[in-house]
Amino acid sequence: MSQPRHCPAVLIAAPASGQGKTTVTAALARLHRNQGRKVRVFKCGPDFLDPMILERASGAPVYQLDLWMIGADESRRLLWEAAVDADLILIEGVMGLFDGTPSSADLARHFGVPVLAVIDGTAMAQTFGALALGLARYQPDLPFAGVLANRVGSLRHAQLLEGSLTEGLRWYGGLSRERGIELPSRHLGLVQASELNDLDARLDAAAEALGASCDAALPPPVSFAAPLLQQPAATLAGVRIGVARDEAFAFLYGANLELLRNLGAHLEFFSPLHDRELPAVDSLYLPGGYPELHHHALAANAPMLEAIRAHHAQGKPLLAECGGMLYLLDALTDVAGERAALLGLLSGEATMQKRLAALALQAVELPEGTLRGHTYHHSLTSTELEPIARGLSPNGGRGNEAVYRTGRLTASYVHFYFPSNPDAAAALLRP
Repeated sequence: MSQPRHCPAVLIAAPASGQGKTTVTAALARLHRNQGRKVRVFKCGPDFLDPMILERASGAPVYQLDLWMIGADESRRLLWEAAVDADLILIEGVMGLFDGTPSSADLARHFGVPVLAVIDGTAMAQTFGALALGLARYQPDLPFAGVLANRVGSLRHAQLLEGSLTEGLRWYGGLSRERGIELPSRHLGLVQASELNDLDARLDAAAEALGASCDAALPPPVSFAAPLLQQPAATLAGVRIGVARDEAFAFLYGANLELLRNLGAHLEFFSPLHDRELPAVDSLYLPGGYPELHHHALAANAPMLEAIRAHHAQGKPLLAECGGMLYLLDALTDVAGERAALLGLLSGEATMQKRLAALALQAVELPEGTLRGHTYHHSLTSTELEPIARGLSPNGGRGNEAVYRTGRLTASYVHFYFPSNPDAAAALLRP
């Protein structure tokens, strides 16, 4: 029987989205990394963009934790394995601390990880203390570490915020709102790490600013129970899977890639934007991303379009998610009204919207088995195709996303989390 492992850990949460959780989490990770500590960071809930930033900040892979999509057992395994050699585990929460079912607070309580509340101090003084006290006491059984102020205007401002704390709440410091620290964003969230030429400079500046206002002491160790470890069967042994990865297609769960490798697959990464031909593969995986920012370039790469069409015509497996599905359609129109003809393997067109079109966790019952995941997109798709399945959200939110199939091609707005059902994931990509 494996023994529990102990590691200092904290979950960074906030009263709402937009408070700067990712900036603070990244600053903490880089601060401790620069001091010679090994830091492992996790992201609570479904997200692709924040982990890219957090990987650069920590220098280690970032995986998701979630009691529903990932599951308590798999989340426990990830934490237990990280604790073997990490000096510090940071978990970035999602939305507001108590928002959603399950919430960041539910995850913190389940694993006994104390919460560090990040509060945007802009245009706020003593009310900061009231908000901090509410977060700390709203659920009495929630482990609570303390509070950190973001976007602090001056030393005097920080002193006012710290002085407002009551009932022994610990002050973890404040992060300045100076330019060069905050991370830029676009319609789906933060700008991708690969697009920020000055990302490391921003991270180091944020770490230095945070270190100047706090002592960077490690939180108390948390005990992570050992999971029931099961080795997956090599159901994809020898299968060569081409995975699209470039500026247009980058929304990939690290856990998905790890699972495919553990199932025996060999992964070949390629760029639909820049490559002129496919690698020699048995199956294709087109993840989500920002095809709407590159649709003219994608349309202009005729050799790649023909190679993917030929792959499908040969009856080989192809799995496309969200942006990957948009690439398969007849055409995609961006928010400026610019239209580009694309692969034409799925009958229909998509049009980008300025407003969010869907955001929800999803469970989809496919012929191969039930897979869990999430949907988050700003486009609307029109098609006369009949779906083979529809997603169901545990929170009853908008979603119920359609899954389309033609031959061995499977496409949907849903970003699937493969470890939620390894056998089903393998069946979608197995020749």
